[in-house]
Amino acid sequence: MARLNDSGRVEAFSDGVFAIAITLLILEVKVPSGPGIGRQLLHHWPSYAAYVVTFLIIGIMWANHHTVFSYVARVDRVLLFLNLLLLMVCSALPWAAGLVASYLDGADHGEAAIALAVYSGFMVAHALTFGALWWWLTRTGHLFDARVDVEAARGTRLRFALGSVVYPLLLGLSFVSAVLTLALHGLLAVYYGFNQLPVPLRDGAEEGDDEPVVL
Repeated sequence: MARLNDSGRVEAFSDGVFAIAITLLILEVKVPSGPGIGRQLLHHWPSYAAYVVTFLIIGIMWANHHTVFSYVARVDRVLLFLNLLLLMVCSALPWAAGLVASYLDGADHGEAAIALAVYSGFMVAHALTFGALWWWLTRTGHLFDARVDVEAARGTRLRFALGSVVYPLLLGLSFVSAVLTLALHGLLAVYYGFNQLPVPLRDGAEEGDDEPVVL
């Protein structure tokens, strides 16, 4: 069995956290009890909505994380801690989804707004931590492997930080319409799923190449 390098170990650990977080989501889906199962299933729609949206979000988080780390040849202490911050946000999303499921369909619209604001706050934290991780990777580029065009990667920082602008807007929108805010979180996840920003490669480099960087 091949020994994983430091980057591989970080990605393997991260994959485990993403897998656990995405699995825990189903525990927040309320199960009907007693008579009137059809009515209860309809009544619990916030649980299903929070589950689907958060599943998409964590799935896109994992896909983007995998894409980035497939070009990371080595890690340093700062990258380790930035990655841990990213995983801390991800692992808290099942709790945030449970909060949304509990208050989205309540009579008190103020409580639903607070629940979505908290949810959106976690997404702001994710955007900031992912942006910080990408900024650190592109700062000198020495953690990347030889395929990456570091200068071009540095030029993608603003687009990588787009969520840092969009998610605070959704946090504010939470106090206008909680349902619309959750729907927009889902649409954003779908958008990022189909419009991922590729890591820029040097001319002649291919995705399958794994030549190490010569420092």
